[in-house]
Parts: sequence; structure tokens; C-alpha cells
Amino acid sequence: MNGVQLHQVLEKNIGLLIFGILFVSAIGGLVQVLPSLFQESLKTASPNTKVYSPLELVGRDVYIREGCSTCHSQQIRPLVAEVERYGTYSRAGEFVYDRPFLWGSKRTGPDLHRIGGKYSNEWHRIHLINPRDVVQNSIMPAYPWLAERAANQDGDIKNKLQVLVKLGHPYTDDDIESSGSMLEGQSELDALIAYLQVLGTAYAKGEQ
Repeated sequence: MNGVQLHQVLEKNIGLLIFGILFVSAIGGLVQVLPSLFQESLKTASPNTKVYSPLELVGRDVYIREGCSTCHSQQIRPLVAEVERYGTYSRAGEFVYDRPFLWGSKRTGPDLHRIGGKYSNEWHRIHLINPRDVVQNSIMPAYPWLAERAANQDGDIKNKLQVLVKLGHPYTDDDIESSGSMLEGQSELDALIAYLQVLGTAYAKGEQ
């Protein structure tokens, strides 16, 4: 039976066709997933990569909740145009403590992976409350309510850290116990700024 005849048989038998689709899809999935399970570089933190502090972790949750990853990617590809615009390309070891990954692919706004330290906290504060105050033609929505919401209003930061420890994040018992006090007096705006300021800072200039 040649390829054409096999194709005709598959087209006439819906059961075989479904099986064939699932079989080919399974192979494609294994080809994508298996290498990542055994490649140590994808699981080993780069030398300067640290777990998020409680404030940064809350800020990351705010970032996800407000849909920031819908318009901003966090993945600089190793292409000259991208490196010249956004900074040094992203490394796998910088993301080992990211759950979930926020790489993204759509850039309504700029990539944010190297935004840490590029602007002051005050710049970010003004920009998040009203983006047009610092970027005249910005289409980014404003987030003034973040300044009015307490960073730990859910009171579950300890639970989050305990879960992350089970997933392999190196938080200590002291880190977990003091996490609540580290958020006292902080707003969600403070937390989001803290998160933005740490993005991409694990990479040391000159590191290859």
C-alpha cells in the first residue's frame, strides 16, 4: 500500500483518522516536552538569579491579575534588532523561579525583561497612575487604584511561600515567618514597582 492508498483509507475510516491525528500529535508533543525534562540548563538558576521577595512576589501576582502580560512580553530573543532595542537577550536560567512563565509574544507595549533599574521608582509610580504624564502618546491604561490597595490584603503570602518551597524554591522558615511583616504599609502599587525593578537584573553585564 502506497502513501496515496493509505491516505484514502484514513479518509474513509473516521476511527483510523482520529487515531492517526492523536498519534502524530503525541509524537509532536513528546518531541517538545521530553528535552525540557532532561536539560539541566533549564532547571538551574543563573549565578545571580534569586527567588522573589514577598513584596516582589505580590507585585508579580498583581502584574498577572491586571493582564500586563497581555501587552508586554518578557523574552528578548538573540537577534541584533531586539538586543539593540531592549538589552541583552534572555537566558533560561533567569526564569527558573517564574511560575508561571510570562514570556509572551505580543508587544502592544515594549518588552519588559530588562526594565529593572532603567527608571526610578517615582517614574514607575507616575507612569502606572497615569501613563500619559510621562509618555504623551501612550495607549496604556492607568492603574491608580493600586495605590489604594494593601499589598497583603488577602493575607495569604505565607501560604504562597510554603507552596513555592514544595516546588523547589529556596525560601527558609525565617523568610516565611517574616513575609507578612515585610508587606506592612506597602500598597499593590509598591509591590508592582518592586517586581518591575527586579526584572532582568539577574544578568550581570559582561556575562556570556
